[in-house]
Amino acid sequence: MLTFLEFYETLLGFVNFKLYHSINVNYPPILDPRLEALAAELYALSRYMSSGRLPGNPESNGLIEDKETENNKESSKTDESELRLAQLQHQLPANEPGALMHLVEESTADDTEEESVKECRTLFKDLKFYLSREVPRESLLFIIPAFGGTVSWEGEGSPFDETDQDITHQIVDRPTQSHVFLSRHYVQPQWIFDCVNILKVIPTDDYIVGRVPPPHISPFVDNDKEGHIPDYAVTLEGYKSAGQNQVMPLPGLGDEDLGNSIVEAKSEHNEFAKKKKELEMQEKKYHEELKMEIEGTTFSNLSNKKADSAADVADEDEAQAAIDQAEKDADDIAKSVVSRRKRGLIEAMQISNDRKKSKVELLKQRKKAAESSASAKAKRR
Repeated sequence: MLTFLEFYETLLGFVNFKLYHSINVNYPPILDPRLEALAAELYALSRYMSSGRLPGNPESNGLIEDKETENNKESSKTDESELRLAQLQHQLPANEPGALMHLVEESTADDTEEESVKECRTLFKDLKFYLSREVPRESLLFIIPAFGGTVSWEGEGSPFDETDQDITHQIVDRPTQSHVFLSRHYVQPQWIFDCVNILKVIPTDDYIVGRVPPPHISPFVDNDKEGHIPDYAVTLEGYKSAGQNQVMPLPGLGDEDLGNSIVEAKSEHNEFAKKKKELEMQEKKYHEELKMEIEGTTFSNLSNKKADSAADVADEDEAQAAIDQAEKDADDIAKSVVSRRKRGLIEAMQISNDRKKSKVELLKQRKKAAESSASAKAKRR
């Protein structure tokens, strides 16, 4: 086991050496010993990486100069390639106008990727965060600067302290907050991760100190394939589609129009669902009346049929059971006809679907139990 550990340490050393030198930074990094002693290695590393050129280090300066020379060569090669591409475009026959369209599509894809990266880097732009001592500091120190924010923490070695008036958000993970600055938001750590997952700065009302935060929605789960879409996932999707990438208003300023687009979208969706249900009921009623007219049933006989329908419930249940059994037998026959390999695939798909259904039912039961518990607590109060 020790041999494998030494091997992987050496392997990671080579990988880090390659990665660091690809961005013109020496490896191993020379960190601030004061920050290392204060357990702020990640912040020290981020400062080291952002500096790029290390003062008094000729090797780093030489690497940067070599990189600039290499970039100039690549730029000249790119210009030559574009000139050659333009010449080839003029030489193409007139009946092949889209012969180089794949190059345009690739360029568009690159632009889209660049826009996505830019959106990530500017998510927390102009926002200033302060981390209380009880929050997971290392992960937030990594995430917030990566998405364009400025961050500090409670403790020695921090770039600014808690009394800084420019702080917009303070990350707190405790039931209550003793002292409060009115010029900032006090939110729980989950707010950061939910903003990052949808790449939008969402309202902080559900994440304030002392409130139970909404359920965390994993970005790695396809809710449509799982067959269950959580309620808060719909809310987050509303924030995302509304394009709320601006900074939320500070406490006390007020914004009556905040979230109006989301409310309108939800009301339109509910109205559409209501109209759809009414149309289905009208269509069902029309088919029933049409069937009665074909059978020659009068409205006077309809009441007698309704009275006799209660006695026929047991017969209908038996008929439904027979239909289900027939469908099952048909499925068994179909399975016996196909090859063993396809049969195994079908059974695996059925097992997977059954597991998803049971998981969805379990989630619904838990949600129902949580709602009933919350309503019971509210009544006691």
